[in-house]
Amino acid sequence: MDIEGYVRRAFAAGRGEDEIVGALAREIAAIKTQISDESASELARAVVQEVKNTTGLEGDLFAYEHSGVTMGEFGVGSRGRGDFFAHRQFPRIIGNAAAAVGVDEMDDAGAVRAGGQYTIATVDGMHSRLSDFPFLAGFHVTRATLRDVYVMGARPVALLSDIHVADDGDIAKIFDYTAGIAVVAEAMGVPLVTGSTLRIGGDMVLGDRMTGCVGAVGVADHLTPRKETRPGDVILMTAGAGGGTIAATALYSGYHEVVEETINLHFLRAAEALLKSPALAHIHTMTDVTNGGLRGDVYEMAGTADCRIVIDEEHLRSLVEPRVLAMLDALEIDYLGVSLDALLVVVPPAYADEIMAVIRGAGVPVERIGRVEAGPAASVLLSGGKECDFQPRFRESAYTPVKKVVDTEPRDFDEMKEKVRAAADAAVAKKERILDRLRKSE
Repeated sequence: MDIEGYVRRAFAAGRGEDEIVGALAREIAAIKTQISDESASELARAVVQEVKNTTGLEGDLFAYEHSGVTMGEFGVGSRGRGDFFAHRQFPRIIGNAAAAVGVDEMDDAGAVRAGGQYTIATVDGMHSRLSDFPFLAGFHVTRATLRDVYVMGARPVALLSDIHVADDGDIAKIFDYTAGIAVVAEAMGVPLVTGSTLRIGGDMVLGDRMTGCVGAVGVADHLTPRKETRPGDVILMTAGAGGGTIAATALYSGYHEVVEETINLHFLRAAEALLKSPALAHIHTMTDVTNGGLRGDVYEMAGTADCRIVIDEEHLRSLVEPRVLAMLDALEIDYLGVSLDALLVVVPPAYADEIMAVIRGAGVPVERIGRVEAGPAASVLLSGGKECDFQPRFRESAYTPVKKVVDTEPRDFDEMKEKVRAAADAAVAKKERILDRLRKSE
């Protein structure tokens, strides 16, 4: 519970100060059962005072232009159309940078030239629904961030961790989370070298919620970003059993035995084999099936490379781990719209067999699933020989009971887009004002 947010909303609703203090004190006492009513009231009054002291501040350093659109209703973080649109605002805010692969290319990692090689950096947030399962959270986020390095054609050399647990969370969470990271780090020979540990919101967030991220740094001589996808290429995909998303689906839908299927290093082993093979030089693009599932990733690839990508469903279902696929089918979850943690490889057809031989040599199944054609950016699915809808949804497939409830598009999407774009415009303008101020002060 965000008690500072609670107070701000209460003041905005016109509630009186004494009423707010009393109501907040009761909420605090309900969560922090070990403190007295007097202490709860004292804390509530302190929060109210801090909110009063920081309300109504104006100017670039204190205020921002509100969009009137919330993260949840726009689907930010939910790997669908709203999320993709929001992420495409970041390049406008960040501006031009001397990057070999920058944020405007929508890859999961960026790259810069350094010391004659490419240095790759990426970061992944832990799955929000794994807060009560710290080991799984740490394991899957580490595997995810290493995937993002590997798919750039890079060798990971270091990991970093950031972990935040709310004020009432058990300290053991940060240790269990770190153990999950360390398992992947040690198995893959990539050291965890630094990190940060904090409380979510300091004293302002009650409860035991956990969130965090793991970042990775890699080095490469040959990059395989999405922009290198070319007409005439073919698309290969490895088998996948999912990661944090599939684990959360299994946990919250009562398929607990399926979680075990997600504990593997198949993707990383396949990518590592490719990095050690001369075949790497022939690969144009690699990416992982995560953001909104195959629907989302193919859509983003087509847009980045400005080409038409055709996916044939014939072999797709066979590449999903059987117990995972059975669970998704039973729960009526679109397997093309969730993260499968499979590896996609885009390569000229002459080298497809060589690439598949390397991957199969690492013990990972792989099949040819599609092709790249010239034409306007588009993603197409062939099913039974017919072209079917393959656009990303507003959100990724609803994969937990709660997500099925909130899986709606409550407002006019185009209207929301304009409001979000205006908020990004305001951030760009503020950046320029502050930069101008700093330049004038030098």
